[in-house]
Amino acid sequence: MATLIHIVVIATFFLLAFLFGSFIEYWIHRVFHVRQSHPIKKVFPKLGKGHTRHHLGGEGQGFLWEFRNYVLGTCPVMIPMFFISLEAGISWASGIVVYAAFAAYAHQLQHDTPIKCVWMSIPVHYVHHKYNQWHHNYGIGVDWWDRIFGTYKSQEWIESQELSQSEATMLAIKWY
Repeated sequence: MATLIHIVVIATFFLLAFLFGSFIEYWIHRVFHVRQSHPIKKVFPKLGKGHTRHHLGGEGQGFLWEFRNYVLGTCPVMIPMFFISLEAGISWASGIVVYAAFAAYAHQLQHDTPIKCVWMSIPVHYVHHKYNQWHHNYGIGVDWWDRIFGTYKSQEWIESQELSQSEATMLAIKWY
């Protein structure tokens, strides 16, 4: 019975961390897009500066660099769960790291071959860039937070450029 409880605890913390990682990703990306006069930019004036360059360049850094940035950015929220228990901390950190890998992959995929982003009805991050949607589609790995918080905007997006990518594999991304 104790083993089953441990499995349930580990699975629960892992899944909650995965959800939490997607939630944090959504809100950080959304905050990157607030105007410079927003109160949060007064507290953190450099917040989102690199993101502006990302929009101007229009490409991802590569999976490994994206993954590194996601993991470094989430380290502060990994540590507290270790105060609950070792298994809670490990499963929580694992869930966040797995989401970071998924988000880094999803981000790069949407920049390189968005037509292969088959788990969403539209590749929201790609559409966010392609149509300069500064107030919509902040999700990167998932679109459910956009849908919940009213920032989801459906868009016809498949044109000849995207159709030409249909022969590429889901691994045809910039890895580093």
